Amino acid sequence: MTFDEATSLFLEALRVERRASPHTLSAYSGDLGSLNSWLRAHDEDAANSVECIDVSHLRQWLVAHARTHATSSVARGVACIRSCFRWLRRRGLLERDPTNAIKAPRVRHPLPTVLSVDAVKLVVEATHENERALPGVALRDRAMLELLYGSGLRLSELAGLDLAAMDLGRGRAEVLGKGHKTRIVPVGPPAREAIRLYLASRELMAGPAGFLDPRAVFLGKGGRRISHRTVQRVVQRTGALMADRADLHPHALRHTCATHMLEGGADLRAIQELLGHASLSTTQRYTHVSMTQLLKAYDGAHPLAKHREIP
Repeated sequence: MTFDEATSLFLEALRVERRASPHTLSAYSGDLGSLNSWLRAHDEDAANSVECIDVSHLRQWLVAHARTHATSSVARGVACIRSCFRWLRRRGLLERDPTNAIKAPRVRHPLPTVLSVDAVKLVVEATHENERALPGVALRDRAMLELLYGSGLRLSELAGLDLAAMDLGRGRAEVLGKGHKTRIVPVGPPAREAIRLYLASRELMAGPAGFLDPRAVFLGKGGRRISHRTVQRVVQRTGALMADRADLHPHALRHTCATHMLEGGADLRAIQELLGHASLSTTQRYTHVSMTQLLKAYDGAHPLAKHREIP
């Protein structure tokens, strides 16, 4: 079996059995395609028979990969080939796993981007200024920003939100998260009001032929479900205008939601449930953000933190 044939089987299993996201499938397909191209260029026998691939091939490919990719991308490449070869081994398509001796590079995860309460208030409420000129778009943007921050939604969860999943009367919504897992998230009063105003003018988002997606809450060009890129542009533009943060992205509002909840006294388990994290260790990274802010506040305000000359 060629390496290309083997990876095709793996990617199909990833899509059907593990229900991997399109983003994961695209990333893994790119990594495996890169390895396949390298094998074709350097060892045709290994490319034509997956059994001929050994640890030296993988290490040489990773070295070449590291010359043009960030450390995080190389680490993902290691995770990808490990997952692929282990799957082939479990299915009896491979007698040995050459990835056993491969170690992933250590990746330093930067602290999440977090806005202050005042800054996020400016960002979320910014769209009021454009309501007269573009009422449909402005109300939609306000509702999206309220949900991203107020409910801690992922970008994909916001864009994929359906009208049938909204229960504004009880202040909640059902979202589809990673791994196609659904969860219920609270929708606070400001977000509920913003969504009601937007839905009342949703027809303004119709396309030239009057088309409106009958399922999607948030609409974009031509009355179709809003794209991820459009949401990203809205957040980036609003962040640059209102908070002087041109680097603002949808996930930063999710980070901000979690951090503000933690600082307000919320339990980590409750935040984990809200965000839909599979592991509590993922949620615990917000304790580092809060601790950093606590130390900054301490350094700036506590008398013992300030340098005083000894008489």
